[in-house]
This record gives sequence, C-alpha cells and structure tokens, in this order.
Amino acid sequence: QNYPNPFNPSTKISFTLPEDGHVTLRVYDILGRAVGELLNETMRAGSHQTTFDASQLPSGVYFYKLDFGGKSISKKFVLTK
Repeated sequence: QNYPNPFNPSTKISFTLPEDGHVTLRVYDILGRAVGELLNETMRAGSHQTTFDASQLPSGVYFYKLDFGGKSISKKFVLTK
C-alpha cells in the first residue's frame, strides 16, 4: 500500500517480493491512461519502497499496478491539491 493516502504531492509505495524477478510498477489515471512508470527492472526478493511524485498531475483518483511473476496487484490512491 502507499502512504500517505490521500497525498500531495508525493507518496511512498511499499511492496514485498517473494523471490527475485522482473517487476513493473505503473500509475494510471481514472480513465486507464498510463501517467507514469516507476519501475521496470529485475529486483531481488524482499521489501522495497519507491516514491511517486505527482506534482505535475491534477487532483484525482489514480491507480498503481504492480506486475511480478505473472501476478498483478492494483491499488487506488488519491491526489489532493
């Protein structure tokens, strides 16, 4: 999950990987358009954290999608300005 939520202008997204592998983490707006790619790399197993800076985006509801090892996790978060 991310913290804080709602956020302005940045939030930290934390996740844990059960094994080494390729990870993509993308952010989408409410209409499903990609507005950012935070990760697209091979990562080691364990806990990780990345920061999403939304200072150039308007207020609203966004989603991030974490893809790893054939699985996807999506979460909603809110940008308030």
